[in-house]
Amino acid sequence: MPQVIQDGEVGERSGRGQEANAPREGTAVLRKIIHVDMDAFFASVEQRDNLDLRGKPVAVGGAAARGVVAAASYEARKFGVRSAMPSITAKRKCPELIFVPPRFDAYRAVSQQIHAIFAEHTPLIEPLSLDEAYLDVTDNLQGIPVATTIAEMIRAKIKSETGLTASAGVSYNKFLAKLASGQNKPDGLFVITPKLGPAFVEALPVRKFHGVGPATADKMARLGIETGADLRAQSLAFLEEKFGKAGPYYYWIARGIDERPVRADRERKSVGAEDTFSSDLFDLESARKELAPLVGKVWRYCEERSIQGRTVTLKVKFADFQQITRSRTIAGAIEAEEDLATVSGTLLDQVFPVSKGIRLLGVTLSNLSGTRSEADRQLSLTI
Repeated sequence: MPQVIQDGEVGERSGRGQEANAPREGTAVLRKIIHVDMDAFFASVEQRDNLDLRGKPVAVGGAAARGVVAAASYEARKFGVRSAMPSITAKRKCPELIFVPPRFDAYRAVSQQIHAIFAEHTPLIEPLSLDEAYLDVTDNLQGIPVATTIAEMIRAKIKSETGLTASAGVSYNKFLAKLASGQNKPDGLFVITPKLGPAFVEALPVRKFHGVGPATADKMARLGIETGADLRAQSLAFLEEKFGKAGPYYYWIARGIDERPVRADRERKSVGAEDTFSSDLFDLESARKELAPLVGKVWRYCEERSIQGRTVTLKVKFADFQQITRSRTIAGAIEAEEDLATVSGTLLDQVFPVSKGIRLLGVTLSNLSGTRSEADRQLSLTI
């Protein structure tokens, strides 16, 4: 049974210490955070909409030799199939695996339904992707005093309206709510109270911490940091020395402290598109041909949402999986698809000639902003 967080049980330190984002002793601020994460979202939508797929191992993605798994059903996960896994590897692990092409329009439509359910309880919703979000329900619209009750209501309504299941984590900060949502998947609910928070973190491997990627986890392991308890044993100075600006974040989450607010105005940081090719590219002309539709995808997305950006990044992955990036920031925002193509093409030119084949190309636009003023439009493209 999930533990219930009552008003008097939830609190966290507020304010700023001498270090950036560092909590200090002071007045406790009541905060109740829910992290909702849909279960195997893309694959679950496909199984919902196609009766023949239910109960079977399903992978959303391309079945071709160069394909990649975008999502896997829980039946497929039992065989070790995971998202971002090469399709050929997934098929080897699960010979009965069924591949279905992604239908992003369908996923977006369901995501809108889910976010409408969130909005019935709070305007403080921070989407992380189509299938997960943070909600601050401290002062919720329905005046419900127990965060766990709200999480249960949300999960039930998602199930009744979409036919899909969601898992939820409830805690007093974002870091712990995110950890909690993964504890009882699928279709689960888990609560971490302030009393249990520090002990829960101490016992957990750092590899499971949100914000600690594989490379950072490997570095921590080399330093003898395997668990939350190991991380907590390190001084702030040591973590800053070894991990730079991320050091204070690691220091405080090891103590179950995370002051980041739920940001309803969270802005998208970049827009990108990439493609893995059925055969490697060796010449510039072929690469330019494959680059063009990627530029088009990025531009259409930005144009539909009145987004502009200043930094273009080209991603290149070679046949041996070595990956490089090339970036260029221009003086003014890019205003035409031709300009985006020009900058992307210039970056691609820098990569050639190549000594090995290219298996993937990607284009990302960042330093995003809304549509500029008329005065700003006078700036010309400067490379």
